[in-house]
Amino acid sequence: MQNTTDYLPGFHLSTLRRRPRSASRKLADLRAQLRHKTLSELGQCFHQFIPTQALKQSDSGPSSRRRLFTKENTFWAFFSQVLQADRGCREVVRKLQALCASQSKPSPSSSTAAYCQARARLDATSLEQIFAHTAKLGRTDSPGNKLKGRRVVVVDGTGLSLPDTVANQQAWPQRANQKPGCGFPQAALCACFCLASGTLLSYRVGNKKSAELPLLREQWDTFEPGDIFLGDKGFCSYYDVWAFQERGVDSVITLARRTPVSEAESVKVLGENDRLIRWSKPTHRRAANYSHAQWADSSDTLLLRQIKVTVKQPGFRATSFHLITTLLDAEAYPASDIADLYLQRWDVELFFRDIKTTLGMDVLRCQTPVMVSKEIQMYFIAYNAIRHLMNQAAREQNLSRRRLSFKGSVQALRHWEQHFNQAKTNGAEQTRLLRRLIESIADYTTPHRPGRREPRVRKRRPKNYQLMTAPRHEMSEIPHRSQYRAS
Repeated sequence: MQNTTDYLPGFHLSTLRRRPRSASRKLADLRAQLRHKTLSELGQCFHQFIPTQALKQSDSGPSSRRRLFTKENTFWAFFSQVLQADRGCREVVRKLQALCASQSKPSPSSSTAAYCQARARLDATSLEQIFAHTAKLGRTDSPGNKLKGRRVVVVDGTGLSLPDTVANQQAWPQRANQKPGCGFPQAALCACFCLASGTLLSYRVGNKKSAELPLLREQWDTFEPGDIFLGDKGFCSYYDVWAFQERGVDSVITLARRTPVSEAESVKVLGENDRLIRWSKPTHRRAANYSHAQWADSSDTLLLRQIKVTVKQPGFRATSFHLITTLLDAEAYPASDIADLYLQRWDVELFFRDIKTTLGMDVLRCQTPVMVSKEIQMYFIAYNAIRHLMNQAAREQNLSRRRLSFKGSVQALRHWEQHFNQAKTNGAEQTRLLRRLIESIADYTTPHRPGRREPRVRKRRPKNYQLMTAPRHEMSEIPHRSQYRAS
């Protein structure tokens, strides 16, 4: 293993042995140089959101040695990497070289090996603690936009594409209809967000065979009594509505797999298109992800509320749909408020867009399942930290959280980051820069466009390249692109 001092040219342990009197002085100089070679300028922005205890050097083990890439430096380098537009490991090394050059320090090697090894040494437990801390802050960082003062947890699922390696294929196999060597490993993700603050509270990752409901059941501890669970028709399940109700959590979901109850069959009519209904317990299915004993413990009937929502706004695929909720009090929770709450469920699609498109988590880069898990954790930590910074800006400038641009915040961070760790930047200057950064985030607001139609289409056509329909070594390319469509 390479010694710590080998990072600095002309300074080796042999020098310490030959000159015992100057060893302590040289070691002090080395530590001073390592302190100056820090990548933690982002820590000036996010130190209030990231627990410093989780980044301290260990007394023993892989993170105990004083290296160029210490545990703290590696964490912030990884954090900075997911914020960059390129998101490559070489980007971090180039950044460190530029930082050392600006401070007249010896430049490290251009190889990414040391940084990649340092990322592998980051223990998953520390990353889990940091993510849990950022998620916990989201419980109190909720600037309004709640139903009757209750926290609304919105849940949805999405997919991720991974590098095509043997290890990743074993953990997250590609689709069965794709030939070997032509597809990519696919991971399924189910996440819980705080609707008011946009904070990611918890998540679970599965493979192509993992449905959203089983992944949600692994996150039941995320919910607290008094919360409201908000989900689409994929989460419409008798057992799960009952299980949430047993935990003191109300549900608002879209009706699916059941016929809407007519007015004559309802228990009570609460208003126009608003009625109390009773669901009978269906038979247990073998394909269910809960045991027969758990199913037997559930109640035989459920008293629910069915609300029909008519969509008058153009651009929606459906003209009407039915909501099912356990919020039975029509006076405390009018049907219009519940319908408006469900329309806000679209925010979860924007949260995923911020993570997958703006930050670039749609296509991951790590080659092994262990590193893929760390990469996902780092993306979520960075996302939550940026959300907290945006919520802080919204509170201080008295703005709505929904009006602040996540992409604009990331762009501001990319340009402010390089100024936090300059040699002339002292504590007072860093505070001033942080204040200006928050003002810049609050200054860029998105326009309020009620009823705007956003079709999921692309206007710019992609290049007409041939599709990969065979492994690379067997692939034969068509001579000219104009013949691709004809073939």
